[in-house]
Amino acid sequence: MDARLTVGSKGRGSILCLENWTARLARERVVVAPSLLASDFANLESEVRRLEDGGAQVIHVDVMDGVFVPNISVGLPVVEALRRVTTLRLDVHLMIIDPIRYVNAFCNAGADLVSFHVEAASEPREVIERIRDCGVSPGLALNYGSLVERVVPFASLVDLLLVMSVPAGFGGQKFHVDALNSIRELRSVLSEDSLFEIDGGIDETTIGKAAVAGVNLFVAGTGVFKADNYGEQMRILKERALRAILLENGRQTA
Repeated sequence: MDARLTVGSKGRGSILCLENWTARLARERVVVAPSLLASDFANLESEVRRLEDGGAQVIHVDVMDGVFVPNISVGLPVVEALRRVTTLRLDVHLMIIDPIRYVNAFCNAGADLVSFHVEAASEPREVIERIRDCGVSPGLALNYGSLVERVVPFASLVDLLLVMSVPAGFGGQKFHVDALNSIRELRSVLSEDSLFEIDGGIDETTIGKAAVAGVNLFVAGTGVFKADNYGEQMRILKERALRAILLENGRQTA
């Protein structure tokens, strides 16, 4: 991952800065990324403001095409609209077939990071390079139940690796504990500066398990939006994750 010179996208002003934001975020060890799939779409800007006020750094945006996954969600207009109203990082997760056809458009729409599924791309390296050439951080996603060997050859080429802990396509699913096996296996091939993301069923009861396994970026949909106070809920989730890490470190040194 290289530090790169970036110019603010639409809605961010004209700030010019040298940054490596994904590495900085990874070093925080526990970052919660609220998933807009569980938000109130009738009041999306208001929801974003509540996340900003609550201290969110990243917003996770699920893009589904009804083909790669059996559901349809948001697309380019929503990403463009989000970019106009917030400076938070937009983590755009493409759950679509043939992602190389659309990565330029999502990069231009204002995404800070674009991840795609290894199962959906015939040439993952080409898609990664296309995203990087746009000046956007590339990510690679592994669906629940897929073999970890599919992403290992490309792990060093991306800024983020995403492991699904539920089958991709719907929010509100129950966390699959066996997904932690894939996370433990993949943790060893990632650097400490890589974002390692989990998506699916993350709440107060599961975030600690994922943190101990090695995740540092936690997508939470209903795990955040079910609460009245989003900021307090994100703090609770982070506290549960950090506490689990401390307990595990204590057991290892005992």
